[in-house]
Amino acid sequence: MGNNFEDGNGKYVTEKGIHTNFDNNMTYGEYLQLDRLLSSQTRLSGHHDEMLFIVIHQVSELWMKMILHELNAAIDSIREGELQPAFKMLARVSKVQSQIIQAWDVLSTLTPSEYLEFREKLGQASGFQSYQYRMIEFALGYKTPHVLRIYQKDPELHSRLKEAYEAPSIYDVAIQQLSKAGFDINPELLKRDFSVTYEGDLSVKAAWVEVYRHVDQYWNLYQLAEKLVDIEDWLQQWRFRHMKTVERIIGHKMGTGGSSGVSYLKKVLDHRFFPELWDIRTEL
Repeated sequence: MGNNFEDGNGKYVTEKGIHTNFDNNMTYGEYLQLDRLLSSQTRLSGHHDEMLFIVIHQVSELWMKMILHELNAAIDSIREGELQPAFKMLARVSKVQSQIIQAWDVLSTLTPSEYLEFREKLGQASGFQSYQYRMIEFALGYKTPHVLRIYQKDPELHSRLKEAYEAPSIYDVAIQQLSKAGFDINPELLKRDFSVTYEGDLSVKAAWVEVYRHVDQYWNLYQLAEKLVDIEDWLQQWRFRHMKTVERIIGHKMGTGGSSGVSYLKKVLDHRFFPELWDIRTEL
């Protein structure tokens, strides 16, 4: 090897410079477990475009894992009154959401004819069964009891979902912070059943109006409100792109998991996670 030698610190010194010796060190692929990750795209048909379908959904699930990681940490932070760290987490959630939205643009390159070549191989599998997406909805306050029944055959997963279902949402802990800031919040909201979807309350609306009218006095709460609006805005854009992509590929056919497809996706566009934060814009 000429003048090559190891310096004792895992580095090889050669005539061309210093290079890392990976014989005994973790590599990039090992750290990211790329063998497992890149061997998880198993096509059930021989059709070329099934790879696109699998990769898009797997990537989206990875991004959703990131969203949940940040959302749950933000909920804990807000509950403790530590709003500044939560703002960074929620800003990251919004950036991740933008990535998921763009994924629909890639999937929409799949034509109806191409999808029909492998659709039957999906069986009853459907994106409506994404438990991470349901946990995101739970974290944002949209609690639908029928969702839990989908996962009853997996006790461990069902238990995780039930815990998220019964936990306070990010809006619940935001309302708690309004109360701690001295606003006259309906006391029933502070001890309510968190497994019930929040529908809105005049006391919360009045509090947010004051926050927006006195931004300097309630700067942290104002920032929190705007971060929540960002997240709901991006989520609704995600829902819209989902609906239009499904309509573009399968029209108004029933979904593979038995869902009503496009009609269901259109209906959920009307749901609002943080209703007062939208209502007050008319009154300010």
